[in-house]
Amino acid sequence: MADHDAWRELAESYVSLQMYKQAAFCYEELILSQPTVPLYHLAYADVLYTIGGLESLQTAKKYYASTIDLTGGRNTRALYGVCLCTSAINQLTKGRNKDDKDNELHSLAATALEKDYKRRAPAKLPLLTAALKSLKLL
Repeated sequence: MADHDAWRELAESYVSLQMYKQAAFCYEELILSQPTVPLYHLAYADVLYTIGGLESLQTAKKYYASTIDLTGGRNTRALYGVCLCTSAINQLTKGRNKDDKDNELHSLAATALEKDYKRRAPAKLPLLTAALKSLKLL
């Protein structure tokens, strides 16, 4: 078993035990050893989002963005992650966080989601639109 397999198994075990800070450390090690594997970036972002708090959410958003970058924009879960992080950050900061890069990123993610839904599941597009509106992202 390779070292990265052991780190991945340990991270998954920690997640199943709801030991998220320990799982985050394991995913950090995985990203350091294999920085081009989008699955590790995505899993790390998910763990940080679960931990919550402004700093963790901001970092999670960056890792969701790196997943999008590594997959060429084809990871729906990462696109949703950017939208969810943006909404949670806006709630925590009461809208004081008005960074143009953040606004551009979540707009691009929402647009990519809409485009993907139009292409793959047009009947579900109204559900996506409603979800993004409820997050105050449209």
